[in-house]
Parts: sequence; structure tokens; C-alpha cells
Amino acid sequence: MVIEGLEIVEPSEIERAVRLFDRDGFVVVREALDAAQLELLRAGVLDAVEQIVALDRDQAGNRGSHRYSFGGSSLTRSMLHLPAWQMLIDLPTVSPIVEAIFRSPDYMVRSASGDFCLPGAEGYQPLHSDMRDRSSRDPAKTPFSSFLDPRGKLTVRDLPCPYVCVNFLPFEQTPFNGPTRQIPGTQHSLERIPTLDEEPEWMRQSTVAPAPAGAVQIRDVRAWHGGTPNVSDQVRAIPNMEYYAPWFREPTVPGISFADHQKLSPREQELTRFLVADSSEELTTGFEVRPL
Repeated sequence: MVIEGLEIVEPSEIERAVRLFDRDGFVVVREALDAAQLELLRAGVLDAVEQIVALDRDQAGNRGSHRYSFGGSSLTRSMLHLPAWQMLIDLPTVSPIVEAIFRSPDYMVRSASGDFCLPGAEGYQPLHSDMRDRSSRDPAKTPFSSFLDPRGKLTVRDLPCPYVCVNFLPFEQTPFNGPTRQIPGTQHSLERIPTLDEEPEWMRQSTVAPAPAGAVQIRDVRAWHGGTPNVSDQVRAIPNMEYYAPWFREPTVPGISFADHQKLSPREQELTRFLVADSSEELTTGFEVRPL
């Protein structure tokens, strides 16, 4: 249950990372977090997991049974109010690769989120893309992360990468703890994504594993991906930071208080400038569990 020949690069291998990202729609980078950062992220993730699961006694999840979105569980729809996620905004091991992917430093944070699955997540999550074209007939169904060319000549898959998701691995990702399966090269595919019944066996086994704790998986959100069963006895969590390309924007909602925003570095403040609450507003934080 692994991607054959999975290449994992060093943070210093920026050109190689971009080449793999452009080819496959994702790249894995080892040692993105040092020991202290890894400890902080683990503690923050496990604390959030405990709070979210406590609200869902039956573990029905909000992304399927035993599966949860961090951002989808947060009252702010983001995790940016928490120190563990704030630490991820502008890491020297990650930001140069994101900048190289976008060919510009003028990108911005879209959100801070991620997901986790509990032991007992038995089924496969259907393959999906995090971005799709907007329907001109029923635009209300795809209000965000969508694209519409009124001429009918271009789709979102004809464009350069609109935004990337950087998933951080606080724990080792193994073939058994619900690793993400990623279908290489599908970020530009115009084919219909197969259902679970249609999905060939090689796609089910195309998992990003093993991948070491402290690594990151940088994804083009258009590439096909999905969760797999967690047959281990541990939670698998992949908190993330998402970044818009310089030329792509969508409506955003506040995810960090003005006071916390002032504590960030100038570069972190710049990257999150569209996600900060007004100084006169109190940011209401907490969790709820409801189906997405």
C-alpha cells in the first residue's frame, strides 16, 4: 500500500521539490520541523483532537466515520488562533519551496486546518479534489475554491496551481494508520474522478507512506487524493497551512485575533493580513462537530 518509488527530498533541494510537485501534484519534504517544533505541534494537535472527539461520543466524524476536519470543527473555520498552527505560517524549511512553486514571494495564507482519523476508520474516503469548476447553472453549490470561464474555453485544471496545501506530519505516516493516498499527475486531469467502486486497486494502494514524523507533504489541491483505513491503535493527524497563489483570491473569514496577529513576525503578519480580526472585535473560538 505505498507509492512505488516515492521520492522524499531535503528542504535544501528546492529545484528538485518543485520539479516533483509540478510533475506529480505533490512532493514530500523531510525534516521540515526540528525537535522543539515537532513537540509543540504534537501537543497542540493532540489537545485539539481530544477536544473535538469529546464532542462526538459516537465518533461519527465530520468527514465520515472516525474522520474529522480540524478547520471544519473550529468555530472560526480555521486553527490559526492556536500557537501550534501559528508556528507553521512561515518556516524556513517550507517557505522557500512554496515561493518557488508560485515563482513569487507574494502569496498569502488561505487557512490553517488539516484533518485526522481515529483508529477504527475502516473505510476508504472517496478520491476527490479540493478544487473544482463552478457551475454556471447552479453556482451556489460551489461558492468557494472554484473557477468559471464564461467563454467555456478554460477549466481550473488548465491554470497554474491556484493554491497549495502543506500537510505537516507530527507523527510517522505508515501504511497502517490511515495515510493519504495520492494519485500522481492528476492535478491537470480532465477525466472524471472514479468512485470507490470504480477505483482500480493500484489507486487504493497509492499511499504516501512511509513518511517520517516532521516531514511535510506539499499538495496541489487539484490532484486526486483520499483517506485510507486506520488499522493502527493511534490517531493519524495531518495539520496544514494553505497558501493562495499571488494571482488567486477568494472570500476569507477572520482566523486570528488582532492581538495575536500583532505578536507575529512582520512576514507572518503579511502572509495572514486577510485573516486577522478587527481590533474592535472579539474572536470567538472553540469547536463543534457537524457533517461537512
